[in-house]
Amino acid sequence: MAKKKAKKKVGNKKAGRKKSMGQEPLIVASKIKAYIKAKGLMTASDSLEAINVKVRALIDEAAERTRSNRRSTVKPQDL
Repeated sequence: MAKKKAKKKVGNKKAGRKKSMGQEPLIVASKIKAYIKAKGLMTASDSLEAINVKVRALIDEAAERTRSNRRSTVKPQDL
């Protein structure tokens, strides 16, 4: 009887993270963690998802303001 070859599972940590967040992250997690650590604090794993949601909402609001002002370029005053 021939032996079966075991298949290696190839995981993609980033792909799993994207699925758990629901949408592609707009933030750089390592930079945020480093910034928080520099303040002498630790980062909870679900904090990054909450930060991503806030950033996405901020951009959505800025985009809406840009459209309402009949422009196609998001400017600092839109934020």
